[in-house]
Amino acid sequence: MRDPTFLGLDVGTSAVKAILITPSGELIAAATTPLELSTPAPGWAEQDPEAWWTASVACLARLRALAPEAAVAAVGISGQMHSSVFLDRAGRVIRPALLWCDGRTSAECAELTRRAGGEERLRAWVSNPALEGFTLPKLLWLRTHEPAAFSRLATLLLPKDFIRFRLTGALATEPSDASGTLLFDPARMRWSQEILEATGLSGSLLPEVGGSSEVLGHLTAEAAAASGLPEGTPVVGGGADNACGAAGVGAIMPGEAVASWGTSGTVLAPTAEPLVDPLLRAHTFCHVLPGIW
Repeated sequence: MRDPTFLGLDVGTSAVKAILITPSGELIAAATTPLELSTPAPGWAEQDPEAWWTASVACLARLRALAPEAAVAAVGISGQMHSSVFLDRAGRVIRPALLWCDGRTSAECAELTRRAGGEERLRAWVSNPALEGFTLPKLLWLRTHEPAAFSRLATLLLPKDFIRFRLTGALATEPSDASGTLLFDPARMRWSQEILEATGLSGSLLPEVGGSSEVLGHLTAEAAAASGLPEGTPVVGGGADNACGAAGVGAIMPGEAVASWGTSGTVLAPTAEPLVDPLLRAHTFCHVLPGIW
């Protein structure tokens, strides 16, 4: 039997990246496929989710060429946070995704804070302020400005979870990425019923939440044909890119920190409990490790 390998896929803003590693962490092969970003108006930023899938398939083909004998035991996925994927009941993309760096939702953020009853309620419900980059304001923008598209909406997904959907057919996410939506309560580890009621949204729009290291789907026959991976290959929950990057460099315990500079810049420090800044100057998200924020 060939030694098992693990495959990682990351849906970034500028590219999709893929790696094959051994169980001990040795890099076997890596591939990158660039992505384009659309700016249909000043301050707007969009991408076609299907372009993420096409780029993922291209990366997987490159890995097969570099390591044709590799036997993939499982797939892990990470991706850009906050960006919104809108799917209809047939699982089709309704419109391009609004990205984390899209700034069109200032009015929706103000309305969201008003509907919640102020930032004190947002602290209690979702541990974060209403900012343009987060997912919920994008959903409210869709409802206000593109009602025909909103009427078709059946599921809201994050970028990496759209790739999971294309790989497995499963509609699922995990806490680290869900934390950046303003729809998830990081302290109680659940979708916030309070914020849903305040905004008049249905919880049916949201996927199931599983663990970052939990198997949340298996490769379908269709995805196996497209990717070259074996049908039934398990796909784990994965995580938000910042959380996965922190885990990758070992920032997993309180007292450690990591600064990362790419398309965006972040500073991340693990905590043993969900600490929320009283002035909401910092974000509070779940880590990819259980019991760490």
